[in-house]
Amino acid sequence: MTTRVTATALRAVGTSTVADVVAAMDARYPPAWAQGWDRVGLVVGEALAPASRLLLAVDCVPETVDEAVTLGVEMMVVHHPLLLRGVHSVATTSYKGAVVHRLIRAGIALFVAHTNADVASPGVSDALAVRLELTEIRPLVPDERHPVRVGRLTQPRPLADLVGYVAERLPATITGVRAAGDPSRVVSTVAVAGGAGDDFLADVTASGVDGYLTADLRHHPASEHLSDAGPVLLDAAHWATERPWLDTLASALRVDVAGEIIVSDLVTDVWTVHATTPTAKKEPRP
Repeated sequence: MTTRVTATALRAVGTSTVADVVAAMDARYPPAWAQGWDRVGLVVGEALAPASRLLLAVDCVPETVDEAVTLGVEMMVVHHPLLLRGVHSVATTSYKGAVVHRLIRAGIALFVAHTNADVASPGVSDALAVRLELTEIRPLVPDERHPVRVGRLTQPRPLADLVGYVAERLPATITGVRAAGDPSRVVSTVAVAGGAGDDFLADVTASGVDGYLTADLRHHPASEHLSDAGPVLLDAAHWATERPWLDTLASALRVDVAGEIIVSDLVTDVWTVHATTPTAKKEPRP
């Protein structure tokens, strides 16, 4: 005879279900807060399956799935959607199909909180601001769900020093942190946005802050922004600006659900090699 294990029975022995984790995540990061193009929520998994060990990661990629399998977790909670655009097949011959099958075979559920976690308070950018030890942290746009946060440095710093300060406090990546603007300009207030944030350059400039830290800044928007005397720019690796949120999420889930919460430190930033262009030597004229 098959015995059906109920969610109530699992909680009674100190084990959460997938549904418990989904409910906890939806309460903190309502799916209605996600952008219309986004795909958040439960991607793989059964609601009544146990979720006694969770792995938190920025990305669901083969490497983090391997980590989840090795650790024996029953559920992954990640930031970036695995299935963002429409798919017509999850055959193992495709990259994403292979990941889906690997999760199912291992009995691992997958949940995504993306742009709904970006605009939450506290959310992804709040964790980034805390990592930089900013004070007086607030949303860039008051009374709105905006992904950018603004805060004050514990002491003003020239940009040349600030870029090193930021690099020391963010998780290490190959590309590190680069900056644009006058190296001697003193920065007191900083806006931060986890992930790609050049869409918010105009809002940040209007706020009057001295500096802006985000990821994936593009040449032309950054150049035009600086020509308008906007704040200095700091560009970090995409993964590094979002990894701090996992620690905040772990603390929240340890309160919300019963089970072991593990945070992945596996660097999933796509850039793996970096070299500085040597200074060109001028050839002597004949």
